This record gives sequence, structure tokens and C-alpha cells, in this order.
Amino acid sequence: MFKRIFLIVMDSVGCGSTPLSKDYNDDGANTISHIASFCNGINLKTLQKMGYGYLTDIKGVKPINEIGYYGKMDELSNGKDTMTGHWEIMGIKTTKPFKTFTDTGFPQELIEKLEKATSHKIIGNKAASGTEIIKELGERHIKTKEMIVYTSADSVLQIACHEKYFGLEELYRCCKIAREICMDEKYMVGRVIARPFIGENKDNFTRTANRHDYALSPTDTTVLDYLKASNYEVISVGKINDIFNTKGITSAYKSVSNHDGMKITTDLLKNDFTGLCFVNLVDFDALYGHRRNPIGYKQCLEEFDNDLALFIENLRNDDLLIITADHGNDPTWTGTDHTREYVPLLVYSKQCGKGNLGLRTSFADIGATISENFKVTMPKIGKSFLRELEKNE
Repeated sequence: MFKRIFLIVMDSVGCGSTPLSKDYNDDGANTISHIASFCNGINLKTLQKMGYGYLTDIKGVKPINEIGYYGKMDELSNGKDTMTGHWEIMGIKTTKPFKTFTDTGFPQELIEKLEKATSHKIIGNKAASGTEIIKELGERHIKTKEMIVYTSADSVLQIACHEKYFGLEELYRCCKIAREICMDEKYMVGRVIARPFIGENKDNFTRTANRHDYALSPTDTTVLDYLKASNYEVISVGKINDIFNTKGITSAYKSVSNHDGMKITTDLLKNDFTGLCFVNLVDFDALYGHRRNPIGYKQCLEEFDNDLALFIENLRNDDLLIITADHGNDPTWTGTDHTREYVPLLVYSKQCGKGNLGLRTSFADIGATISENFKVTMPKIGKSFLRELEKNE
């Protein structure tokens, strides 16, 4: 048994179209391959050693396997969003996708309910970049105290308000009200997100680290719940705690960037715990995928690869590392939405060998492997690959 498992989700770093990609207008999308091609190559020495180059054609990454195991996974659930992907990793198959309002904004009926319940008028109500919409509407918001409401390609309702002139606690109060309203089946938004900002004008508005997500709770018991119930540690780094609405989490660490998330995770290697450390690195998706910035995405991946080398160096013999993604977000694709893709499965431990884990039929194979390792209740979906690691020792 591995004493500690570190699961790192490279948010949105997909690796090629699946048979169902065409149903999402994503046939041909390939996040990592298209980034590498657009940038005339990418330098990922650590991931290359783990067999990353075998998953798809990645310019600059050779198909070699010096350490660990490689494979890729298809998704059983309907959808291509953050919550669906993470929930499936931990054993939930989502059959009804969360609702998005990318093209039209939120229904006027919802907006009126939110205005009445919060006693604040609403401006915005469209799909937008968070930094751009506060630049556009922030000065008006300061004068009028109207709340800036916007969405994205995800199933999210985001409320941006100024920390000083509107108040952080008032923003949180309004977001809690929005969460209740959005529980209605007509809306059923996956997450309501508080997006506080500071600054005096459009030239210096800056979003703060006081973001708070109000998510739906998972629709069933997850592997995280089983681990916590069996007195194992379940440590969240990044937005994992929000994605699972705190369910199954024993301790949580916020991060302000991918690099910060990896620093926190590397520091946690010093802690003597038994259980799971579950990490989400969101910059790939939020800063570069949705903003269709392949150059920034490439640089972010190379930074992560360097951080990963240090992390692997400090792993203990009884640690297991699993790296994956939750969906794709091809920055060369049309629109600004996620893309339905395979996701990588890269696994490493100093006590095991190397090899090919093949094509897995569900993200939940990871959750099943974690469950088998810690001898807790197995999820309803997923097939463990723990014994495949043992066979290759």
C-alpha cells in the first residue's frame, strides 16, 4: 500500500479527440498537440520521461518512457466541464450536463429574482473575461453599487464587486442568495463564484485572492467521502475544496497560481500524513485556455514541468504520484469553451517500474485505484490499475 497519494489535475490539458468529441463540436481538438505545434515545439523534459509523448503527437516531446506509467482516459459522463470531470475522477457519472448561459446570458427572470432578493441592481449579464468586464463596468459599479454579473463557457454565475466600496461580506451574502436561486431546475448552475476586486479606476482594477466558490454538492458519495470516513487525510490544494463543496475534505489550502499550488504541494511532502493530497492547477484553463493564448499556455506548461521535477525528486518511496486533467481547452479551437478530449494518465512511484496503462474507459479508474490502495469502499464506476503497477515492479 502507498502511504500517500498525490493527485495533480492539470486543469484543461487534454490530449486529443474522443469518439464523442463530434457530439460537442470538438472533433479534431487536441489541446497539448496544438499548443506545441502553434509554438513550434514545447520543452517538457519531466513529462517526457513519464511517457507523455506516447499519448499524442507533441512537437518537442519524444515518445520515450524512462520513469513511471503512461496512458490516457476517456470520459463516461455527459459534459466537458470542471465539476463533471473532477466528480468522475472520484467515482460519479454525470448523466445530465450542467446548464450554461454563454450565448444569451442569464434569463431575465433569474436576474429579477436576484435583484429583489439582494436589493442590488445588476449590470453585465453576459459571457465575459473577468478582468475585462471589471475594466468595462467597474467604475460604474463603484458609483452605483450595481453588481456585475457575468458567466463564461462553464456552468457558472460570477458576481464581481469591489472589496472596499461594496464590501466583501456583502458580496458573499449575495452569492449565497444566488446559489439558492440557482438550485432551481430551470437554472441549475454548477457554481456561483464571488469575484472581489480592488483599485480606483479601470487602469488599476485587480482581482483579489478572496474569490469564493459556492458549488453544488456532489450528487453521490465520492471516494473522498470514503477516505475521510475511514480517517484518512484528504488534503485539497487549489479549488478542489470548492469543486466538491467541502465534502470529503479534511484540510484545504488555497493557491494563487499554478506555481504557488506546486510550491504548497511540494511543501506538503514534508508532512507525515496517510491519505490523499488532491491538487488542481487552474491557470492552464482560466488564464490561457479560455483566453485562447497558446503561447502563454506553453510557458505555463513548461513552468509546471520544472516544478514537477523538483516535486518528484522529493517523493518518498511509499508515495504515489498521479497526473491527469479534467477536460480539454484547446486554445487554437473556435470559441472560448472547453473541448471534449481524452485526458492524460501519468503515474509514478519510486518503488514501481514503468509501462503502458493503455486507454482507460473512465476517469474514475483513478478513484478506484485510490480506493483499492487504502482499502475503502470502491466507487460505483471505474477499474483500478493498482495491480498493473504491482505487475510491473
